[in-house]
Amino acid sequence: QAQLVESGGGLVQPGDSLKLSCVAPHKTTMWYNMGWFRQVPGKEREFLAAISRSGSSTYNEDSVKGRFAISKNDRKNSVYLQMNNLKPEDTAVYYCAAAQPGTPSRVAASYENWGRGTQVTVSS
Repeated sequence: QAQLVESGGGLVQPGDSLKLSCVAPHKTTMWYNMGWFRQVPGKEREFLAAISRSGSSTYNEDSVKGRFAISKNDRKNSVYLQMNNLKPEDTAVYYCAAAQPGTPSRVAASYENWGRGTQVTVSS
């Protein structure tokens, strides 16, 4: 199964912004719900945001609501995560994932196709 490929991570200072990108196999973003997660060593993968296959519904975890926003461009087979006002506790590996259509899930096990992740480090 073709993988998703994340990019856009890096080292930034507190208060900075980053926009992560995820390129998916052809038409994946049209047929699947897409989500963003993050993980730090020793902890479970944490849900951040999801967008429905239609693009009409988005969901954000409360901890990042108001700072992170998910979007997608079906013509580019891509999904994005705009992250603003980054904090040191946002340091993690960020993953995008695809799930079968239906109500977008916050549960990592519901997603069946994952990228390898992109590292985001927030430090002064």
